[in-house]
Amino acid sequence: MNEVERELLGALVALERIAGSGEPGPKPGLGEALARVESTARRLPVGSAPDLLHYLGKRSYEKARLFLEGRDPEQGACPR
Repeated sequence: MNEVERELLGALVALERIAGSGEPGPKPGLGEALARVESTARRLPVGSAPDLLHYLGKRSYEKARLFLEGRDPEQGACPR
């Protein structure tokens, strides 16, 4: 994993933490977290994994995180 991918993984984890806080109403910091994910994703080098780029392009941020963690994003949250 390169430096930008490590930074992207951290940004995705932070985004999920804010978005999934369980608190009703506005999520403070959500816009900034999303902007960080998007700006970091734009810095990925040419030749980055096509699957990762696909997940990011579709805003499938959980799948992008799972991919970066070396897990199977297509397996879903409830593996059998």
